[in-house]
Formats: sequence, C-alpha cells, structure tokens
Amino acid sequence: MVAITFIEYNGTAHQVEGPEGATAMETAVRNGVPGIVAECGGACACATCHVYVDEAWADKVGEPSEMEEGMLDFATDVRPSSRLSCQIKLTAALDGIVLNIPETQG
Repeated sequence: MVAITFIEYNGTAHQVEGPEGATAMETAVRNGVPGIVAECGGACACATCHVYVDEAWADKVGEPSEMEEGMLDFATDVRPSSRLSCQIKLTAALDGIVLNIPETQG
C-alpha cells in the first residue's frame, strides 16, 4: 500500500493508503477525502481533482502530460505544482507523498 497525506485548504490532514497502480484521486474518493470532487471519474476530462504536489515530491511525480495541462486550464488557482490527482499513479516511490487540496475545485 502507498501512503498519501491530503491536506485540505484549512490545514486539516487526511492520511490514507491506496494500492500500487491506483490513482491518488481514486484513493481520495474511496477514503472520503473532502475537496476531491472527481466529477469525470478519473478520465482527465475535468479539473475537479486538482491538487498541489508538495515540493519534496515534485521530481518523483513528474510533469503533467499535454492532455493534463489542457485540463488544468479549467482549474482554479493553478500553480507550478498543480496536477490532477487522477493522473498521479501510485507507486512504491510515491509512498508518503503529500498533496495539498486547493480551496475550490473547478
């Protein structure tokens, strides 16, 4: 299992675990993490699972694909660390990752 800490905009932390191969978004939804809406169900067709990757994890997560960058155009308050959590596949290398949730999705 891969441990993920989701941190809400207000600072509330949610520590959850997901199996390797799942996405961060799937893991958030399965564990009822507030702020991850996931309207498209993980198809990279919306921006309602937007997160900010903690700086310490940026290199391990990698860069967004061109398709993901296009969807991030619809997100609110996009930053250099912005990613769609549906596009972050869990691997052993990401065990302990920290993802911050923006104040609003959209």
